[in-house]
Parts: sequence; structure tokens; C-alpha cells
Amino acid sequence: MSRKTFQAIILILSVVMFIVPSQASAKDKLTDKTVELRLALRSLWTGHIFWVRNVVLTTKYGDPDAAKVEEAQVVQNAKDLANSIAPYYGKEAADKLFGLLAGHYGAIKEYMTATFSDNKEAKDAAAAKLKKNADEIATFLSSANPKYWLKEALLSALVAHGGHHMADINEINKKDFSAEAETWNAMQNHIYVIADVLANGIVQQFPKKF
Repeated sequence: MSRKTFQAIILILSVVMFIVPSQASAKDKLTDKTVELRLALRSLWTGHIFWVRNVVLTTKYGDPDAAKVEEAQVVQNAKDLANSIAPYYGKEAADKLFGLLAGHYGAIKEYMTATFSDNKEAKDAAAAKLKKNADEIATFLSSANPKYWLKEALLSALVAHGGHHMADINEINKKDFSAEAETWNAMQNHIYVIADVLANGIVQQFPKKF
């Protein structure tokens, strides 16, 4: 798949994701609590892609001590992301999400290891695992908020997100940092979409809290 085709697909998926928040009433007000939630989720999801990318870079360039520190940040970020839903869905749901996010990172790490060792079979297996995990996350979130977190929209966005991780790893491995810069920008814009959809879904499901 060409880069232009890939970017076009990402754009289409981003538009699809906006269908979910569009279900909100036009009379909805942007309160301080709503803005706070949106910014918090944007920050957390940006932290996810930032720390994962750092693990990839330091692993590629042979700094295991740095990679260990950054991986700890990936884990802490996953805990923080999971805990962000606890006030609305409870601790059990937060724990479940943490496990799913751990699976997400595990698949990314497997893909990274396979890429750096030029193991195509392992790369394909990791990519399949990443896609399966995306379905599990989308299923879980949709079951918690079926009206505003539509499974198919979430799944499309999460699969695209996994595609960004894989493209980033491939480009870092090839030292194609011009292409990697483009991927990073697309990944960051797309993660904002995911964060906003999740925030909007919470606000719509629990309007009295906002």
C-alpha cells in the first residue's frame, strides 16, 4: 500500500470517528468539566504514542537502560488511561482496560522485535495480534457505552492506530525519518480524534457529571 493511499484511509477513518460525537444534541454546552476531560484524555493518549515511540528509538539504537525507563512510562501511562474511566465505569472496568492496553503494547513490542530482527513471520503474527486486541478493546468499550461508543467506529480507529505504530516502527528501522515525521504527525492527529470521541461519549452518557 502506498503512503498516499494509507494517509487517505486514515483521513476517511477520522471522518467516520466524528460520526459518533455528532449524535450529541446541538444544545450541549461546553462546560469547564467537559474541556478538562477532553484535555486530560488528549494528554494521556499523546503520552501513549510518545513513550512507545521512545522505546522504539532507544531499542533500535542500543540503549537498553533508557528503553527500560521509557517502558516503565508506557506501563504507567496505561494505568493512568485505565484509571481515567474508573469514575464512570468503576474499578473493575478500569482493571479490564489496563489489561487490554497491556496487550496492545505487548503486540507492538513483538512487532518491533520482529522488525528489528527481520522476521517476517513474527511480524505478521504480531500484526494479527494487534488487530485482534483492537477488536477486544472496541468490544469492551462499546459494551460499556453502546449508544455513543459504536463498536465499528472504534474498531476502525483502533486498527488505524495500530497501523500508525507499525508504520512508525518500519520507518525508524529503515532510518527513513522524513517518512517517520509524516507518520508521527498523522498519528498525533488521529490520537486526538480517538481521545475526543472517548471524552464525548462519557459526557453524553453521564451529562449530570458535566
